[in-house]
Amino acid sequence: MNDTRSPRRILFVGYGKLAARLAPRLLERGDEIVALRRSDGTLPAGVVGIRADLSRPLAAPLPAVDAMLVTLPPGDTVTASRAALTHLAEALPAVPSRVVFVSSTGVFEGARIAHPVTESDEPVPTTPRSAGLYDGEKAAIELFDAVVVRPAGIYGPGREFLLRKVREGAPVNHRRQTNRIHETDLVRTLDALLGMAEPPRLVHAVDAAPAPLGEVVVFLARALGVEVPPDDPSALPGGLVHDGALLRSLLGSLEYPTYQAGYAEMIAEAPGPTRSLGA
Repeated sequence: MNDTRSPRRILFVGYGKLAARLAPRLLERGDEIVALRRSDGTLPAGVVGIRADLSRPLAAPLPAVDAMLVTLPPGDTVTASRAALTHLAEALPAVPSRVVFVSSTGVFEGARIAHPVTESDEPVPTTPRSAGLYDGEKAAIELFDAVVVRPAGIYGPGREFLLRKVREGAPVNHRRQTNRIHETDLVRTLDALLGMAEPPRLVHAVDAAPAPLGEVVVFLARALGVEVPPDDPSALPGGLVHDGALLRSLLGSLEYPTYQAGYAEMIAEAPGPTRSLGA
């Protein structure tokens, strides 16, 4: 991997879990981080906060930065993300030399694609959410020449939605095809794309183990020592299989290549009685 790192000023647009995990890696290298967010609150040493709401034009210009990471939540309407990015562009004195925009494999929501989906497959949005996500990507490219990352099913410590569902025994769609990425590997991906000399223009951030949701919940139930959640008979089969070969070539290897590896660690480190981790 050809890397061009040197101390830089990096703007984080949005400061959620991903940004908070990435920040220490960049600060350790001597980078300066500016965090643009809608709320106040404590930030780690070395991160300078700016409060702003991108749903409207910013009252003051933003500082010049060398790179930018955009991790905004999807807008409520198809045009909301485009409006927010336009206000961001208007407030910057110049387009940063590297911009990474975090989207989602949800751009394919509702699509019917028989083969494993790769970065060469063009989304054809069929829902308001997928249309909004895709328009946000296009705006980021038009305004910032952004590198786009599409994560699927982010999980890891503090992201335990599926574990809670299994513990509750709530019905799930066993037949839906699912993909996921451990937060650690997604943070590594963002770190790499911010520093590479010639990054790919689009990356699907998925691990090497796409699987029907039923297979995943069976593994989790056995590891937790609880009953397998029933299948939801009213749910239709759906979902897609995403190919993560490009991501694996980018990172060399994943720290959590399968959901078994990632969830087993989460369960083992959770407080409470030790559970069997056999599949």
